[in-house]
Amino acid sequence: MIRRLIAVALSLMPALALAQSANPWLVEATRIDPNHYFGVTVANGMIGIVSSPEPMKVKDVVLNGVYDYYQRGRVSNILKTFNHVNMNLEVDGRRIGLNDISNYAQVLDMKKAVLITTFDVGDKLTVKHSMMALRHLPYTALSVVEIMAKKQTVITPMSVIEAPNHLIDVHNLFSEIDRPHVKIPLMTSVGKSPSGKHTVAVSNSIIFQEPHGQEPALLHEDWDYNMHLMKFSKQLTAGQTYRFSVVSSATSTEHFDDPLNEAERLTIFAKLEGTERLLNRHIAEWEKLWKGDIVLDGDDRLQKDIRFALYHLYSFVREGTGYSLSPMGLSGLGYNGHVFWDTELWMYPPLLLLQPDMARSILEYRFARLDKAKLNAFSHGYKGAMFPWESSDEGTEDTPVWALTGPFQHHITGCIGWAFWKYYQVTKDKLWLQDRGYPVLKEVAAFWASRVERKGPGKFEINNVIGANEWQENIDNNAFTNGMAITTLRYATQAAKELGLVPDPDWEYVAQNIPILKFPDGVTRENATYDGVPIKQADVNLLAYPLEIVTDKAQVEKDLAYYESRYAPDGPAMGVSVLSTLYSRLANPDKALNYLVKSYAPNQVPPFGVLAETAGGTNPYFATGAGGFLQAVINGFGGINIGDAGITQLKTKLPKGWKSLTIKGVGTERKDFAVH
Repeated sequence: MIRRLIAVALSLMPALALAQSANPWLVEATRIDPNHYFGVTVANGMIGIVSSPEPMKVKDVVLNGVYDYYQRGRVSNILKTFNHVNMNLEVDGRRIGLNDISNYAQVLDMKKAVLITTFDVGDKLTVKHSMMALRHLPYTALSVVEIMAKKQTVITPMSVIEAPNHLIDVHNLFSEIDRPHVKIPLMTSVGKSPSGKHTVAVSNSIIFQEPHGQEPALLHEDWDYNMHLMKFSKQLTAGQTYRFSVVSSATSTEHFDDPLNEAERLTIFAKLEGTERLLNRHIAEWEKLWKGDIVLDGDDRLQKDIRFALYHLYSFVREGTGYSLSPMGLSGLGYNGHVFWDTELWMYPPLLLLQPDMARSILEYRFARLDKAKLNAFSHGYKGAMFPWESSDEGTEDTPVWALTGPFQHHITGCIGWAFWKYYQVTKDKLWLQDRGYPVLKEVAAFWASRVERKGPGKFEINNVIGANEWQENIDNNAFTNGMAITTLRYATQAAKELGLVPDPDWEYVAQNIPILKFPDGVTRENATYDGVPIKQADVNLLAYPLEIVTDKAQVEKDLAYYESRYAPDGPAMGVSVLSTLYSRLANPDKALNYLVKSYAPNQVPPFGVLAETAGGTNPYFATGAGGFLQAVINGFGGINIGDAGITQLKTKLPKGWKSLTIKGVGTERKDFAVH
C-alpha cells in the first residue's frame, strides 16, 4: 500500500529521479536538470555545503551562528560565507563544463555523509569527486578527487575560492610553508560581513599523493577581488588513476578572535593529518551517530526516506556548540536562518530520543539567551521570560516588522519550556535541571502567570495572540497557546518539587483556570472566534499530541474528524504529520500511513528528493517537515512516548506490508524499541 501511495504522490510532481539503488544508505540523482535542481547538503552542524548541478562545484556555503544584516531588509540573516570548495578542471587545456561531460551522476552516501559525483570527459577521463563536511573537524571540509585516464591526457585541476557579493573588504592571500619533510600551500581569503560586524576567513590546501619533493608545481592566480585559485598540471598515461585531496577551513569572529590565522592553522592541521586519517575519523564519527537509527523491514523505499530525514537533522546540529536549528537547517538562507518553534516542537523531539547530546546543545542556545527573553517580557509589560518568535544570534526579536508573529505568537515561550522539561524526563539529569532547566521553566511560568487576564474562575484568558494556525491573527484563547501555557505552568511546578523547592502556588492556580474552549457539540474550538475556516496547520490536534492535554479517545477522534478536512493543501508538512501520529496512537495504521506519505512525498523535489516546506514548494531543505515526519514514525508507529516515567512504549499496530519497525539507540541508555 505504501508503494501505491507514494507512486500517486510522486506522479503529481515533475520528473524526479529518486533513489533506486538497493543500498539503503545511498540516495542517487541520475537525471540532473540544471534548470530544475535542488541541491543536497553535506554539513557537520557548523558548516553547510549545498551541492550544485555543475560538476565539482557547490551552490552555497553557510556558517552556523554567524548573522549580519544584508539583502533581507531590516533583520539579520545567517551568513553565506566564501565559497571555498569549488573546483575547476581543464583537460588538455580546455575548461570543462556540463556540455563537455557524460554519464553524470551524484550519489549521497548517508552512512558516511559523503556526496560522490562521477562523470566522463569524452573518451579521455573518468572523474570521481567526493565531498564532505568533516564530522570530527567542525570548521573543515574535504574533497577527494580521483581521475582515471582512458588515454594520455594532461589535466589541470584548480581549487577556487570565491567571495559572494555581500562580503566587503576582501583580501586574497597565498603562501607556502616549506619544511624538510613537507611543503604546505595555503590559499586564503578574508573579508568582512556586510555591516562589518564579523570577519570571516577561509583557507585551502592540497594533499598530493606524491612524496615530498615530487609534488606538481603549484600556480596561484588572483583574478580579481572576489576570486582566486591555485592549480597544477599533471600528465596522465592511459589507464593511470591520479588521486589528490583539497582541505578547506572556514571560520569567523563568531567562533574565534582571530579567524584568519585560525583558518590557516586548521587547514594546516588537516593537511598534515592526511586524507586517510581524515576519512577514517569522519566515518567513525558518523558510525557513532548512526547508533541512533530507525530500521524498517517491509518497505525499502520508505526506509531510505526515513534515513534521509535523519541524515539531515544529524547534519544540521552539533553537540556541545550551543547552536540551534532553523527551519531550513544549514541548507541555505531560508527564513533568514532564524530559530522558531520549529526547533523545539518539531525537530527537537527525534533528536532528544536518538541524540540527547544534540538536544542539549539546542536547549543551551535558549538558556544562553534567557536574559534577552526576560528583557523582551519586560518591554511588553510582562514578567518572566518572553522568548522571541524569530531568534538569531543575540536572542532578541528578529521577526520582520511587517510580520505580526513577532509581537503576538507567544506560544513559542511555552514550546521552549516544554522542551526543557522533556529533556529532564528523558535524562533525569538533576544537576542540569538545577542549573539550566528550572531557571528557564521558572521564568516561563512567571511569564504565563503575568500574561493571563484574570476574569474569574475558569476565565483566566490569554487574549490577542497568534496561534499555531498563523492564518488567524490577534485572536483570543487559542487552543494550542492556552494548552501550552497550562502544560508549562505545571512543568515548572514539577521541576521545583523535583529539586526540593517550594513552587509558586499561583502557577497551579493559573493553570487550573485557563480555559480550553469548545463548540456546542463538544469539538475543541481553535479560538474564541474560530468558525470553521481552513487552517494553515495543526493547532487543536496538538493538544492530543504532543501535549497530551486531550487524552480521551472519543475527544481525540472528534477533534480529528472536525479539523483534518480543514487543513489547507498548501500548508506546511508538519501539520499533516501530526494526523499520522494521532491515527497511529488510535490504532488506525492504514490511515496513519496515508498521512505519513502526504507529510513528505509530495514535498520532494529533484533530483535527490530533498523536502520543500509545502507540496509543490521550492524552498528546501525543510528540516521542520523532516522532524514531523520522523515523529510520525517514532512516536506514532513506534509508539515511543516521553513522560514522567521516562521513555516508554505505547502499544501500536504496523500497516499492512510492514514486517517490523525498530527504533535503535534511544535515550541515554541507548535502548532499542521494536514493533512487529
